[in-house]
Amino acid sequence: MTTEATLTPTSASPTARQVWTRARGIALALVVLLAGAVAIAVVRSDARHGELDPRSADPGGSRAVAELLADRGVDTRVVTTLDEAATAAGPDTTLLVAAPDLLTPAQQTRLHAAFADSGGRTVLVASGSASVERLAPGVTADPATSLDSTLAPDCALPAARRAGTADTGGVRYTTTHLGADACYPSERLATLLRLPDEKGNGDTIALGAPDILLNDRLDEQGNASLALQLLGSRPHLVWYLPSLSDTSANGTDDERSFFDLLPSGWLWGTLQLFVAAALAALWRARRLGPLVPEKLPVAIRASETAEGRARLYRKTDARDRAADALRSTTRTRLAPLVGVPVTQAHTPEALLPALSAHLHGAGQDQHALLFGPPPSDDAALIALADRLDALEREVRRP
Repeated sequence: MTTEATLTPTSASPTARQVWTRARGIALALVVLLAGAVAIAVVRSDARHGELDPRSADPGGSRAVAELLADRGVDTRVVTTLDEAATAAGPDTTLLVAAPDLLTPAQQTRLHAAFADSGGRTVLVASGSASVERLAPGVTADPATSLDSTLAPDCALPAARRAGTADTGGVRYTTTHLGADACYPSERLATLLRLPDEKGNGDTIALGAPDILLNDRLDEQGNASLALQLLGSRPHLVWYLPSLSDTSANGTDDERSFFDLLPSGWLWGTLQLFVAAALAALWRARRLGPLVPEKLPVAIRASETAEGRARLYRKTDARDRAADALRSTTRTRLAPLVGVPVTQAHTPEALLPALSAHLHGAGQDQHALLFGPPPSDDAALIALADRLDALEREVRRP
């Protein structure tokens, strides 16, 4: 039982080259994942650049409809602040609100007050439940959107009847206004509503989807005809693109949290993913049960186990535990050799007399050797191991 080699470091510690060899696959995967995320973000940002913007020629832009309107004598002006949109409302102006849900409740209320009695036309594009009830009182957006994108007009509105089928499927609306024109129904709910004002000069149109205004969809179905009739009834078109930089959205009494800005579908989707992950964890979790012996996948030599434990003892300066392990093992092996039960091997009163009678040696030295205090340094620990080894050989000597 020699522990000198056990307490010295060996070549089992991995080198820097070995660590890099093992970790380079994971590092490469992380780099590829990061690069892919950046590429997707760039592509998505480019794809959404200028969405529903009459100045953009991108597939999601609306420059084509703006140019067709210009050919018919309708000038288009883009505004990005609530003040510009509110002051632009008038009897000879069509006000298009591109993203009504981005407006705060206070902005929605102020905008409705500006165009309600202006005598002009207001077009709300894909206005959801967060905005349509303030911008068009008496109108409610259904939580479920239309499953069909191309719909038939099925109403008496002249513009819809002339355009025919169009890609209006999106948000579906219901209204309490008796004089409203409900067009392009999907499961009996309209995806285009026209609400005349009380004076009968102006109106408000709730359009369920922006598809008829997009460059890549304008030439399909009756989209171009419907878009030109809805936006070309007045000589001036004000295209309102709500901006996050608008100072009117920074009111202290109308601050919106991060979760308020997320659509309800994202919140419900996140909750469903959380429930699914919890169920998967419950399904795959380890169950407590009786211990089952299993064979080790590889055979581990006893010398390697002893060496590993010795290195851990040395790393933490645990000479007391190392000495206890050496003494306990020696006492356990000596007890059967001197006729003492193993259960009493760690009792000095039972082990030492039998050992002294067998060796005819001094009991005090044996007591200090087998039950003494821990060694003070590594040299003393090595000396203790050598003396225990010598004692066991002496007892085993015939």
